Amino acid sequence: MTILVTGATGRVGRHVVDQLIARNADVRVLVRDPAKAHFASNVEVVQGDLLDIDALRTAFNGVRTLFLLNAVAGDEFTQAIIALNIAREARVERVVYLSVFDADRAVNVPHFAVKFGAERMLEAMGFGATILRPAYFMDNEVMIRDVIFNHGVYPMPIGSKGVAMVDARDIAEVAAIELIRRDRAAEKIPSETINLVGPDTLTGAGLAAIWSEALGRSVVYGGDDPSSFEHNIASIMPKWMAYEMRLMAERYVSDGMVPQTGDVERLTQILGRPLHSYRQFASQLAASA
Repeated sequence: MTILVTGATGRVGRHVVDQLIARNADVRVLVRDPAKAHFASNVEVVQGDLLDIDALRTAFNGVRTLFLLNAVAGDEFTQAIIALNIAREARVERVVYLSVFDADRAVNVPHFAVKFGAERMLEAMGFGATILRPAYFMDNEVMIRDVIFNHGVYPMPIGSKGVAMVDARDIAEVAAIELIRRDRAAEKIPSETINLVGPDTLTGAGLAAIWSEALGRSVVYGGDDPSSFEHNIASIMPKWMAYEMRLMAERYVSDGMVPQTGDVERLTQILGRPLHSYRQFASQLAASA
C-alpha cells in the first residue's frame, strides 16, 4: 500500500520523502507546484492542496497511511478538517501528524491551538495516529542569519527557561520510521504522542554564546522583549503571522520548551544514533557564509 505525504516540498516533508524512499516505501506526494517536486522517479506526484477536494480524493485513492503536515496559515484548521474527513472517506486509518510541542498548553498561540484541535479530531474520528510534537526548529534560524552574522545580535526572544531546539532531519526520520511502522503493521496500532526535541535545552544567552564561538566574534542576546522581534519580522510576513510569532516567543520566555524526562533517550533509541545538536547546526551555517 501507498504512503501519502503532504507538505512534501517543505523543510520537513522533503526529508520525510527521502527517508521513506530509502526504506523502500511506495510514496505519493500532494504538492501545489509539481515543478518543485524534485524526488526520485518512483515517487508519484499529485497536484493540489488540502482544500482541493478532487485532488485529495485522487491522492487518497489506494493509500493506507498518511503523513499530515499543515503549514501555518489563516485557514490551517480548515485544511486539517478537510484532509481528515477525506482520509476517513477513503478508509485511511493510519496517520502520522506533525503537531507542535505543548500543543495542549499553549492554546493562546493560534497554530498551537489548531494543532491541538487536529489531535483531538484524530482521536474522536478513530484514527490510529502517531502525534509528533516538535519543539522550535533549528532551521528557523536561517531566517535570522543576517541579523546574527551582520549585526552580532541573536534576536529571537528565547528567554532563560530553555528551548530544546530540534533539527528538521531528526523530525523527518522519526516521522518516516513511524509511517513505516504503522503502514506495515498487520492491524491499526493504538495512538501515541512523541515529543521531538534536540539534545540540549538552550537559553537566549546560551545561543548567543554558541554563535560567538561559531563566528569567532561577539554575538549578544537581544533580550526577552518580543516587541522589536514582531516589528522586524512583520516586514517579511503578514502582520497577523508576525503577531502569532510574537505570541509564540512569549511562550518561550514564560514557559520554555523543556523536554520531559526520557524524551531525548526515547528519540535516540528510535533513531539508533545521537540527535543533531544546535552547535553542529550553527557551525555548518557559519561555514556556509
